[in-house]
Amino acid sequence: MDVHSFSFAATRGEALLRLLSTTDLHVHVFPFDYFTDRPTEAAGLARTAVLVAAMRSAAPNSLLFDNGDFLQGSALGDYIAMERGLSRDRLHPMIAAMNRMGYDAATLGNHEFNYGVDFLLAALSMAAFPVVSANMVTKKGATPGQDKTLVPPYRLLDRTLICADGQARAIRIGVIGFLPPQTALWDRDALRGRAETRDIVESARAWVPQMRAEGVDLVIALAHSGIGSVVPEAGMENAAAALAAATDVDAVIAGHSHLVFPSSQFEGLPGVDAKAGTLAGKPAVMAGSVGSHLGVIDLLLEPHRAGWRIKTALSRAEPVAQGTQSEGRILAAAAVDHAATRHYMARPVGRTDAPLATHFALLAETRALRLICDAQAAYVRHHLDGTGCEGLPVLSAAAPFKVGGRGLSAQFTRIAAGPVSLRNIADLYCFPNVIRAVRATGAEIADWLERAAAAYRQVMPGVQGQPLFDPAFPSYNFDMIAGLSYRFDVSAATRYDRNGHLVNPAGGRLLDLRFEGNPVDPDAAFVLATNNYRIAQMIGSGVTSQVILGTEITNRALLLRHVEALGRIAPLGPPNWCIKLPEGASADFETGLDALDGAPALPGLEMETMGATATGLLRIRLRNPATAIPATR
Repeated sequence: MDVHSFSFAATRGEALLRLLSTTDLHVHVFPFDYFTDRPTEAAGLARTAVLVAAMRSAAPNSLLFDNGDFLQGSALGDYIAMERGLSRDRLHPMIAAMNRMGYDAATLGNHEFNYGVDFLLAALSMAAFPVVSANMVTKKGATPGQDKTLVPPYRLLDRTLICADGQARAIRIGVIGFLPPQTALWDRDALRGRAETRDIVESARAWVPQMRAEGVDLVIALAHSGIGSVVPEAGMENAAAALAAATDVDAVIAGHSHLVFPSSQFEGLPGVDAKAGTLAGKPAVMAGSVGSHLGVIDLLLEPHRAGWRIKTALSRAEPVAQGTQSEGRILAAAAVDHAATRHYMARPVGRTDAPLATHFALLAETRALRLICDAQAAYVRHHLDGTGCEGLPVLSAAAPFKVGGRGLSAQFTRIAAGPVSLRNIADLYCFPNVIRAVRATGAEIADWLERAAAAYRQVMPGVQGQPLFDPAFPSYNFDMIAGLSYRFDVSAATRYDRNGHLVNPAGGRLLDLRFEGNPVDPDAAFVLATNNYRIAQMIGSGVTSQVILGTEITNRALLLRHVEALGRIAPLGPPNWCIKLPEGASADFETGLDALDGAPALPGLEMETMGATATGLLRIRLRNPATAIPATR
């Protein structure tokens, strides 16, 4: 059977309705990687558009939605926001492309706010489709239903269905949107005084009955939220399953986590049917990211009272096939800005004497991450006057963004020795975070690192070929801290889980934490340079470090200035931190095929290549040869 066709048929009086969806497009219009300056088949709305057209042609009735995070996440998006700007006669290229595709509605994701509220509203003013969000609030009321929201909480779509008997009959579809309530923390500087968030399920329980009162036949939830517990918890980030279970919505379009649903990744979760594609019995879909998949929910509708209800549903995330050619009119919507972005990214800014890569950034200190840390620390040191922290030692934290995993299995940063361009700087620091600094004690710094150590699975002594990394741990939460020396003992039990929750107070993996060769005093005071996202994450999970410095200067801009000031980037000496394996054990991890070119020394470890994987990665086995580990500096 043609995958584009419905798997069930409608009888007289019934109707078929196809819900199509994209999510987490992150300004990927062209199938192009601006960091490598090469075409790619891993991304691009112009490729997804071909599949959309095929799915529409096979459906008598269809709607197309986007689930958020469409305005930030690529060099094209940065160029528009930071260089070109917006005007009435120059649409945002992503909005222009979506207009041409004929989206019926969209919701906001958390990254929509990275460039500020004014930029967001200017971009949305150009959209030919409604954008909804029920829990991004500019003024809270006594109840969520009395809130004043930044954009409309929902929209009613009055459409005409062509039924199986050829008759045209009316249907009213309500579309409501949600985003993670943590957005208020992650972008609190951009949102301060402008907007705040409410809990997803709390908001839905207020607005959905209002939609029902307005005569909707179906409620479609555009939930820019991942799939977690089916039991509602206040402030849930991944609330799609709870939303389906606890509210009167008919279908859920999920996203945010860049994963695919239905898929085996979600097998075994209570209330989640990973084969049928349902959450709490309701059809649901999640379409990966950057245009890799198209979400498809096929509905068989039957008459009910004066309207319609779902009789049967089938969900799937349809991958965009390799070799799919882009739709020309979608490319044309962004062609001028695409060319300008490539020219902008090619500007030379310095040179590096050794490769800069992230392939081993979760195993030991790398030059790539140290460069970011040095840029942050240099800025903070020069701006401590008036903070009350003058004279305190400055440490600096940075996390690798591109080390594979979480749907990014082939994405790593590699900058060859030689010229460094703005493209390379953006590749090293691909998010528009802004610089922050906190005053923290030695104990808080140690705790910060213990949270990062949750990236590793527990490696048992004497066992061979154990998986080293937790694939669900987001690498952007793995902070290395420059200015200290330390090791992570991956044979020990972790103190925190991957979400930063304390699960084992007696656990701990951090060894030999030192500053300038001396053990770190838990009561000692430090200044830690980092970014606004990590500050929000850590403070949101209970860290009490005091923020002493905050500006709107992006960490990427600091990195650019630092590289330009250096002129040449020197190689890194022996790493200040690394992992420790138990004796007689080995652990495996997967990385890019080009990882061994300029691979760093890993103190106390031997490395063996195990060959390429079916997914095009290189499997590497680490061993502890039971030799002495060099003394830390």
